[in-house]
Formats: sequence, structure tokens, C-alpha cells
Amino acid sequence: MIVMAHYAVLNSDNIVISVFPGRDEDDTSHGVNDWESYYSNVHGGMTVLRTSYNTHGGEHRDGGTPFRYNFAGVGFTYDPDRDAFISPQPFSSWTLDLTTFNWVAPVPYPDDGQSHDWDENALNWTLAPPEPTDTEAP
Repeated sequence: MIVMAHYAVLNSDNIVISVFPGRDEDDTSHGVNDWESYYSNVHGGMTVLRTSYNTHGGEHRDGGTPFRYNFAGVGFTYDPDRDAFISPQPFSSWTLDLTTFNWVAPVPYPDDGQSHDWDENALNWTLAPPEPTDTEAP
């Protein structure tokens, strides 16, 4: 089984500018002992950090060890003090949960089995419009 790690390239402001699959950190088959440093050199000295596809909110979905709280995405910020990838703030009213490093709405998501969208003006959840259906014949 081939295990493939993912890596995030950061700009000088610690913003993720790309994410790519790469060698697993335990792969020493090419004489490389530190893939983050190797990929940093490949990317002209930019900071490159490993990110875990299976980590979200500080939990590993397969029961493994969580890594840097969240899988990095383009536009995410890396917080070096907390060693965490943080997604962009979706709305100005949302706050960062410092346990999961995910954004939290000021009002909990309704538990009514329906789909909702956040309304920043009302600072509340509203029912999402129904999904469109394909009514045209082929």
C-alpha cells in the first residue's frame, strides 16, 4: 500500500498558495530524510509544510493522530504558534474556536433535518432554497 502525504506551500504571510501530494514522511527511498525541507528547496525556499487529508477540527477521521488541526486548502492561514491550518473566516460575525481551529457561527446550526444558509445581515440561519430538479427531457 502506498501512503501519500500532502504538502502546503505558504507565502511570506503564512497563507497557503498551493497544496500538492508528495512523498510520505517515512519514505527514505531517495535518501531524503526531511520532505518538508526537500519540497521547500524545490519551491525556491518557500515554506512547505505537511498537511493531513484525514484531519479536521483536531481529529483524525480514521482514529489516527490528528495533524495541524485541519487539512490545508488554498487561502488557509498557517498559525505557527499553534501549529494549525485555519480556513478563511466565512463571515465577520463568526469566531474562531481555539480547540478545533474552525469558525463557529454566533447561533448554532438548526437541528431540524433541513438545509440552512447563514444570513449575515440577520445573524441567523435561514432555510436554504430547495435544490433545483432536472425537469427537461433528454
